[in-house]
Amino acid sequence: MVKHIVMWKLKDFAESRTKEENKNIIKNNLEKLRGQIEGLLELEVGFPFNAGAFDLCLYSTFKDKAALQFYTDHPLHKENQKYTRAVISERIAADYEI
Repeated sequence: MVKHIVMWKLKDFAESRTKEENKNIIKNNLEKLRGQIEGLLELEVGFPFNAGAFDLCLYSTFKDKAALQFYTDHPLHKENQKYTRAVISERIAADYEI
């Protein structure tokens, strides 16, 4: 099993929306991926209260490394990624296998 954790810092204003609006859009977009991509076992999105400068956090699990790569390349993920990249100023990620 692979754990995939991502945190983002959002711009104060981007794509004609506030940071708060964009946080909710990204959260909703990511949550729509549940059950849509083979190998994606679990997906949680939250607003951290103790992560320093980061505004949004994704925790997800995948069947294996191949499933994580399948998710990374999947058109639904790529579509979400376009919007996310337009509204963030920073991203950090970690993947590990258990």
